[in-house]
Amino acid sequence: MEIGADSFVAATVDRAAGRAVDPAKHLGELLEAITLADEVGLDVFGIGEHHRREFLDSAPTVILAAAAARTRRIRLTSAVTVLSAADPVRVFQEFATLDLLSKGRAEIVAGRGSFIEAFPLFGLDLEDYDSLFAEKLDLLLKIRENTYVHWSGQHRAPLTGQGVYPRPLQNPLPVWLGVGGTPGSFTRAGTLGLPLMVAIIGGEPHRFRPLIDRYRQTGLRAGHSPDKLKVGIHSLGYVAESSSRAADDFFPGYAQSFTEIGRERGWPPATRAQFDALLGPTGALLVGDPETVTEKILRVNESLGGISRLTFQMSVAALPHAKLMRAIELLGTRVAPLVRTALATGTPEALLTQS
Repeated sequence: MEIGADSFVAATVDRAAGRAVDPAKHLGELLEAITLADEVGLDVFGIGEHHRREFLDSAPTVILAAAAARTRRIRLTSAVTVLSAADPVRVFQEFATLDLLSKGRAEIVAGRGSFIEAFPLFGLDLEDYDSLFAEKLDLLLKIRENTYVHWSGQHRAPLTGQGVYPRPLQNPLPVWLGVGGTPGSFTRAGTLGLPLMVAIIGGEPHRFRPLIDRYRQTGLRAGHSPDKLKVGIHSLGYVAESSSRAADDFFPGYAQSFTEIGRERGWPPATRAQFDALLGPTGALLVGDPETVTEKILRVNESLGGISRLTFQMSVAALPHAKLMRAIELLGTRVAPLVRTALATGTPEALLTQS
């Protein structure tokens, strides 16, 4: 199993100083975090895409390209690319260039995103939400397969044999499908034989098993080999030396973020009781000490029939930079080795002897 981290580059607040962190400083600290993730052996780092005041990730490939120059082995991916609001030609060109810069470490996680601000920003009609994504995904995959592209659709001018350059080092350039809880999205990924990245940010992960089974069954019926039908999980998580410290560090920023989102979506304010429930053995939050988090990852892996990748989303909690760096260090030096050992031996109890 690959272990990594994602960031939405939230425009965080320095609580001690009572003011927002300088955006240039924040981006510099993000690059330090990605560099550390590479050094401690994490497998992947993803950057989200948002077009609103709270985030600094509206141009994720620029951030990933800067990270490519500082790292050697970690894979660099979007989390997710809001394909509905983008031109697939430009998306492919940008990630192909990133792939060349990184010497074959770029990936795309294509999705529709959890916010809709990109639609009015780029002059798109929200009523076309589904058709835009389906059509643009079709074009992106067509470009991946062919240098010279013949394609026509409803939302973009046709391509009549034009070449799309540059071509990436990887062939094919990895494209995952990022999904939430919509059954049709799991079916689409299986039909296309694309690896699946599932965002599980609340509730109980095991409840996604029927949807993941649907994905695998659909993929097999469509003639795709099992090794192509990979499942990744994007989770909210954080690691500290003790579980109580981890929870106390993570909750304030988590509560603020979800309460603000809730005002837009009609949710009630986030409470500590709800948060603590999600910390339980079957809850979605991967927050705790290295051993607790490892045990929970293994439980999620078993309940979902085996996963290929798990990424931690820590930026939602607006953690101080030093604590985020320590969490990345613990993920790479403690959690990832424990998970790998347990999966390799088939005996989760093995991790207890290494703690």
